[in-house]
Amino acid sequence: MRRWFFLFVSLVFLLSLFCSPLSAYPLKGKGNPVVVMKTNMGNITIKLFRDKAPITVDNFLKYVKSGFYNGLIFHRVIPGFVIQGGGYTPDMLPRKTRPAIKNEATNGLSNLRGTIAMARTQVIDSATSQFFINLKDNRFLDHRGKTPDKYGYAVFGKVIKGMDVVDRIAKVPTGRKGPFSDVPKKPVIIKSVVIIKE
Repeated sequence: MRRWFFLFVSLVFLLSLFCSPLSAYPLKGKGNPVVVMKTNMGNITIKLFRDKAPITVDNFLKYVKSGFYNGLIFHRVIPGFVIQGGGYTPDMLPRKTRPAIKNEATNGLSNLRGTIAMARTQVIDSATSQFFINLKDNRFLDHRGKTPDKYGYAVFGKVIKGMDVVDRIAKVPTGRKGPFSDVPKKPVIIKSVVIIKE
């Protein structure tokens, strides 16, 4: 009798594992990671919202792990708006990117000061490696409709330390370089991006 009781309890336990919601058993690497972006003007610590933008965060981390961002610059600096980087070398040469990803601008996150979002072209699902950090609340960049001009830009994280560095970058002198405008005259270089929590 005892043996049957033991088998019954074991069966119930096993069934509970399979029937319980997955959220009760967090998987390694499925939380909200934290990265440190090391620049020649200081460090910026960013919390990534994988729970709200899983495609975008995992795409960003693939670039981070491959060392893609090392040596790239913030090539677009507009005071009172954004600083943008992740696409060009100091010579304004692009790096070959991974395929474009789905735009997750419908995730409910807003382009508020200190948030990081994906840059894209006029095509909705065209984001690859470039990102921008909002210098102020830019709610007009949020999802407002289904057309390309209203679809918005996907927020996928927020600066949790080093916003003073972001603000210093926003004040650097800029000018035109070839077809590009708002380029820092002295390169603001991303030396590396390091994952400190995954």
